[in-house]
Amino acid sequence: MKVRIKYVVEDTDRHGNVRVYLRKDGRKVRLRGPLGSPEFWREYHAALKPPPKVRGEKKTIPGTIQKGTMRWLVAQYTASGMFKQLGAKTQKDRRATLERFCNNVPKGSTAPDGEKPFDQLQAKHIRLRRDALVATPEAANTMLKAIKQVFKFAVQYEHLDRNPAADVEPLKSKGDGYHSWTLEEIEKFESVHPVGTTARLALALALYTGQRRSDLVKFGKQHVRDGWLVFTQFKGRENKPVRLELPIIPELQRIIDASPTGDLAFLATAYGKPFTAAGFGNRMREWCDKAKLSDCSTHGLRKAAAARLAELGCTEFEIMAITGHQTSKEVTRYTKAASQRLRAESALAKLTGTRS
Repeated sequence: MKVRIKYVVEDTDRHGNVRVYLRKDGRKVRLRGPLGSPEFWREYHAALKPPPKVRGEKKTIPGTIQKGTMRWLVAQYTASGMFKQLGAKTQKDRRATLERFCNNVPKGSTAPDGEKPFDQLQAKHIRLRRDALVATPEAANTMLKAIKQVFKFAVQYEHLDRNPAADVEPLKSKGDGYHSWTLEEIEKFESVHPVGTTARLALALALYTGQRRSDLVKFGKQHVRDGWLVFTQFKGRENKPVRLELPIIPELQRIIDASPTGDLAFLATAYGKPFTAAGFGNRMREWCDKAKLSDCSTHGLRKAAAARLAELGCTEFEIMAITGHQTSKEVTRYTKAASQRLRAESALAKLTGTRS
């Protein structure tokens, strides 16, 4: 019969090695030596003692983070190499998400989540936090993704022996995401913003390259090589860079040649400066509103570009070569309607052929 030792837990890593820990008061201490050996007992009794207090240290110091809390774990994660490998924008967004999680006071509780012991957080608790955001599923899934990464860090760095968020399911998104521009909407935008305007150039760059606004604002003559756009996508450039070479079709070249451009960016503000991604998004919103296209956006043009390629019979891999997606999952979501239309057309053509 196996004897249980108070506060002692065993954990088997992915290589099959059994590790022994003492877990007490929010602390997790690795115990070396075979279970029950003299070395084990020495480390066990030493680990039972509370950490020595620093001379003059107070029990609680306003503004400090108490070790063992969720806020403390988040601080360890955001100081780690795992977090610092993320892009600057991703770091900023994730910090904000985790800060909101830590400041949240759940219904029926008097303390915010950040002040609670992280080793007591269970999957059921995380599901409740997720369900509280059911009205905004994308925000719920963003929160869930961030918490999963925090606990992935905790397991890898032996702060915890399990990831309570690993099996928590994301919520289903509402609808199909950004509205994909129709041919009529594109023509309406073109009628309001003729060739020679920055708005028309923006439309052409988005529609004929299928790129995100973070790339559109950086495109310039320095990216042109023998009639091709050669660049590395801005998103994921630090972790999983995607380098693309896209042909500049004659219609796009015609519009570029007829449009005012900046020195190092085709798209320039009224002051001749390159747009920021956020600034360009705001400006595009104004251009769409002027054309009375309230449902349209820059990202919707990326979706429309993928759908157009699908309607022309391009395969998913051919479309991925243009958009830069690394998996077909997102491309399939973009082109679902176009693919359905092509299949229906093909099916009816076969039916007609059979009857003739």
